[in-house]
Amino acid sequence: MALSRRQRRSAFRWAQYGLLLVIVLVFALLADWGRLGKAFFDLEVAAKQFPDVITVALKNTIIFTALGFALGLGLGLLLALMRLSSVAPYRWFARGYIEFFRGLPALLIFLAVGVGVPIAFPNVFLPRNISIMLALGIVSSAYMAETIRAGIQAVPRGQVEAARSLGMSPARTMITVVIPQAFRIILPPLANELIMLTKDSSLAFLLGTTPAQQELAQFSRQALLEAKGLTPIVVAGLCYLVITIPLSILQQRLEKKYGAGVPGGGTV
Repeated sequence: MALSRRQRRSAFRWAQYGLLLVIVLVFALLADWGRLGKAFFDLEVAAKQFPDVITVALKNTIIFTALGFALGLGLGLLLALMRLSSVAPYRWFARGYIEFFRGLPALLIFLAVGVGVPIAFPNVFLPRNISIMLALGIVSSAYMAETIRAGIQAVPRGQVEAARSLGMSPARTMITVVIPQAFRIILPPLANELIMLTKDSSLAFLLGTTPAQQELAQFSRQALLEAKGLTPIVVAGLCYLVITIPLSILQQRLEKKYGAGVPGGGTV
């Protein structure tokens, strides 16, 4: 007897569960768990990473991410307003900036800041934190600009017309009416951008580092030189999850509260 459509879907679903179970069993039977444990989960090696992995590496990662996000958000808002400006040169500049920096890998931007700025301005000394903030801000601002622009354009036109009918100037309407509503719309994609920026902060080592300035990725790389396995990488990965999982939960809650958000966020 032929199966109904519902029965076929159910059979196909159970077949997928069975295939997944077989793959897990094959992996469990063939893997050398003793060797895996020694390589990735050596508790003695992991214990040596503390407390520095928290008090130095995790702290620096959070600081670098916060600095880059603050600069990126400010630049992104400015670029978004320029993209929507009635002045053509502003639109051209913003469009060129966004397309240029969205098309470059974050690695090249860090190298440009670390090497290009000292060559172009030999008499200007940028502290390392400022250089990292500048690189991360450039990386994120191009993406956030498009997200903010989309959020501004998503605000109903009637809101603008109502504000103008009350005698508000275009600038006051944008600042007090449009931008606050736009940010409610774009909060979820901005949270996603913050997660991406947390991972991009791993490139900070390209700008030079001291033991007290190491973020998670550089800290784990340095620890690998002293350890025989990859346990330091696992510890660093868990620390990244300490940052990104709460941000992911926050993003999901924001999406439920304010909607799915506006496309435009991304990584480099």
